[in-house]
Amino acid sequence: MTDALPALVRPITERDADSYRDCLDRVARERLYIAFTEAPSAAEARFYVKAMLQRNLPFVVSVDAQNKVVGWCNIHVAPNNPLRPGFQHVGTLGMGLDEPYRGKGLGTQMMQACFDWAGRIGLERIDLQVYASNTGAIALYRKFGFVTEGTRIRARKLDNHYDDIVLMARLRPPSAG
Repeated sequence: MTDALPALVRPITERDADSYRDCLDRVARERLYIAFTEAPSAAEARFYVKAMLQRNLPFVVSVDAQNKVVGWCNIHVAPNNPLRPGFQHVGTLGMGLDEPYRGKGLGTQMMQACFDWAGRIGLERIDLQVYASNTGAIALYRKFGFVTEGTRIRARKLDNHYDDIVLMARLRPPSAG
């Protein structure tokens, strides 16, 4: 842990699954930044973490001094399907941070770790969806080279409030293979 940051960024482990689920739940219950309004069950979270680890997909967490997960960033790749070939070079970014840890550089650190990992496993396209009202996240994504590919107008209506969903992607040069 450094003096400049309130948490350490590292790859997730199976032991982190329950703490990750708790963090996901805290962010979800804010009802502002992610599609979930509460986290899936602990069993579902454990299954997801284990599946991501087994497939060596990018998944990092920020943990505080007590090793409690306070943020996450991952890149999910749809399982290979012989009936739908041609998508194994594409991943979808997901991330979140507990409110007290936002704006302190952890999002940048987590994304960099995920993108380094994504490069090692050959991902060429990372896409994401973000609510238009989440201007801080959009600025972070642009910093990492994401561009807007489109906007789904009034795509979410929650608590009688509409929000557009911005579709963004980051491309890297194709691999020579």
